[in-house]
Amino acid sequence: MSIVKRLFSTSVARQAADKSRFVPKSGVYPKEFKVGGLHCGVKKDASKKDLALIVSDRPCSAAAVFTTNKFQAAPVQVSKKVLDAAHGEGIRAIVINSGNANSVTGDKGMQDALAMVDATDRAIGSEQSPATLVMSTGVIGQKLPIDKIISGIPKLAGQLGQDHTAWLETTRAICTTDTFPKLTSKEFSIGGNTYRVAGLAKGAGMIHPNMATLLGFFVTDAPVAAKALSSILTYATERSFNSISVDGDTSTNDTIAALANGAAGGQEIQDDVNCDNYQALRSVITEFSQDLAKLVVRDGEGATKFVTITVEDANSFADAKQIASTIAQSPLVKTALYGKDANWGRILCATGYSGVEVDPSKTCVSFVPTDGSETLKLLVNGEPEAVDEARASEILDMEDLEIRVNVGTGGGAGTQFWTCDLSHEYVTINGDYRT
Repeated sequence: MSIVKRLFSTSVARQAADKSRFVPKSGVYPKEFKVGGLHCGVKKDASKKDLALIVSDRPCSAAAVFTTNKFQAAPVQVSKKVLDAAHGEGIRAIVINSGNANSVTGDKGMQDALAMVDATDRAIGSEQSPATLVMSTGVIGQKLPIDKIISGIPKLAGQLGQDHTAWLETTRAICTTDTFPKLTSKEFSIGGNTYRVAGLAKGAGMIHPNMATLLGFFVTDAPVAAKALSSILTYATERSFNSISVDGDTSTNDTIAALANGAAGGQEIQDDVNCDNYQALRSVITEFSQDLAKLVVRDGEGATKFVTITVEDANSFADAKQIASTIAQSPLVKTALYGKDANWGRILCATGYSGVEVDPSKTCVSFVPTDGSETLKLLVNGEPEAVDEARASEILDMEDLEIRVNVGTGGGAGTQFWTCDLSHEYVTINGDYRT
C-alpha cells in the first residue's frame, strides 16, 4: 500500500471514530415507507453496501432539486423526466447506487439509469411506470456494472424494513468518502395531526451550491400536494443544502428529493403561502433540511472545524447569502481557521470582494464561541479592536465556532451559512481519490 493510501486509510478511520457521535441510536420513521441497503458488486469491498432502496407502500407526491452543473449525470436527467412525466404524483420509490456516478457515460449511461428505474418498478409491483427516481454517486466517467445492479434490485426489494436498523443500513449504502452515515428523523404536529419525517444524505467533498456534491432524501407521511412539496423543498434547500460549502466544487450528480405519501392522514397541504399549515410544514422541513445539511459539513473531507457564518444587516437575503458564501469559499479564511489564526482581515477582505453593498464604516466582525462564553469582537464599526490573542486561540481551538459579520447597510436582512476549515488531510484524500 502506498504512503498516500496509508495516510488516507488512517485519516478516514480517525474521522469515523471522532464523528460516530453524530450517528443516531434510534429514530421515528414515517408510516408505510420501507427501506434497505445491500452490497451488489459496484464497490470492490464486499463489506460495503452499494445499493439502496426507499419504497412507499402507496403512491407519493414527489419533488426534487438538481445540480446546475452543465454535465448532468444520466440519473439526474432520467429522474427529471420521471418527475415531469408523472407531474410529481404517483412516485413510489427511489433507487440509489454508490461507488459509480454514472456520469459522462453517454447513451449507455442513460440506458442503464432507465434500466434501474424499470427494474425497481417491476420489483415493487408499481401500477404506474415510471414510478421510481434514480440516483448514483461515486467516480465520474466509468460505466456502471449494470447487470450486478439489476440483479440486486429485486433481491433488495424482498428484504426491506421499517426499523432504525434498516434506515441506518440504507444510509450506509449511499456513502462514498463519508466517514459516518447521515440520518435524522423527527415527529411534528400540524393542524392537530402528528406526522413524521426522516432524511438521509451523503457527501463529504465537492460540496458547494448550487447544489453540493451530495445526495439527500427525505420522506414524510404528511399529506402534501405535489406543487406544495416542490415549493417547500426549493425554499428549504436554498436555506440548507444550498447554504453549505466544503471546498467550492459542484458535482454532476447532486440531487435532493422528497416523497410525501399522506399515510398519517389529515387534510392535504396545498401550495398556499398564506395557509398556516403550509407555513408550518415549510418551517419544519427547512429546519430539518438544515440539520441534515450540517451533518454533511461536519463530515467535510479532512475537516477539523464546523463553522457557522452569520451575516447581518444586509440589503436582502440574497446579498447576505452572497457575502457568507464568499467568506466560506475563501481558501485563506479556511486555512487560517485550520491554523487557529485569528486573521480577521481575511474575513473582511472576502466580504469586500463579494460584489455586494457593504458600509465599511459600520461593518463589524466577531468570533462567537458555541459554549455561551463571551463574544470576541475583532472589528467594530470599521475600527479594529485590540485582539486578545489568548482568547482568540481558545475560541479557534473549539470544534464548533461562529463568524459573525454585520455589514451595516441598514437593510436588516441576514442569513446563516455553514462551512469547515481546509486541512492537509483534504489534499491527501483528494490526491488519491480515484486510484
